[in-house]
Amino acid sequence: MKVSAILAALTLGVADVSAHYIFQQFGVGSTKFAVYEHIRKNSNQNSPVTSLSDNNLRCNVGGASGGSTTVASVKAGDSVTFYLDQAVYHQGPISLYLSKAPGSVKDYDGSGDWFKIYDWGPTINGGQSSWPMRSSYQANLPRCIPNGEYLLRIQSLAIHNPGSTPQFYISCAQINVSGGGSSNPSPTVKIPGAFKATDPGYTANIYNNFQSYTIPGPKVFSC
Repeated sequence: MKVSAILAALTLGVADVSAHYIFQQFGVGSTKFAVYEHIRKNSNQNSPVTSLSDNNLRCNVGGASGGSTTVASVKAGDSVTFYLDQAVYHQGPISLYLSKAPGSVKDYDGSGDWFKIYDWGPTINGGQSSWPMRSSYQANLPRCIPNGEYLLRIQSLAIHNPGSTPQFYISCAQINVSGGGSSNPSPTVKIPGAFKATDPGYTANIYNNFQSYTIPGPKVFSC
C-alpha cells in the first residue's frame, strides 16, 4: 500500500473517533471561559454513554470528581451557556439539570438529588420534526434556588437511530451560586434512575408518524 493511502486511512480513522460532539466550554453572562475551565473533563474522547444504569450518566466518563476543576461564581438568575466543539447533529432533546453538593462541589460525585431547570425539545408539524441542533445552549438559572455549590449538567439525548440504544452526551460545570432564595426545588430524581427504557421519549421513532414528544426525566422546576 502506498504511503498516501495509509495516511488517508489513518485520517479517516481519526475523523471517525472524533466525530461526536462534546460540551467543552462554559459561559456566564457575556463571559466565555476557556475549554474545560469550570467543566469536568471527560476521559472517553467524546463517545456517548448508553447504559441507563451507569453512574457515568451523571457527568460523563471521567467526571465523577472535580478536584482539578475550578468553580465558577454565579448569581441566581444569571445566564449560563454551554458551548460545543461542533454543533449537535443527532436529533433529540437537550436538558439542563442542577444538583446541590453537600459540601465542596469538587468532591461531589453527583449521587444526590437532581432537578431539571430547562428543556429544548422539537417543533413538530405534520409528522415532521425540527430539533434545536446548535453549537451553544443558553438558559437562566432559577432566581429562587438556595445559595451553595452545584453541579450544572447538560445532556443531549440522541434518539436519531430508532431501534438502537439511544446515546447520552453529557458535561457538568461546577458553580457556586450566590444571591439565591430559600426554595426547595422539585421534583427531584437520582441519576442513574431518572430515565427508563420504557419512557416514550426514549423509545420514540422520530421518522414514523411522529405527532408528539415527551422529554424524558422530571418536569422542569421553576420558581
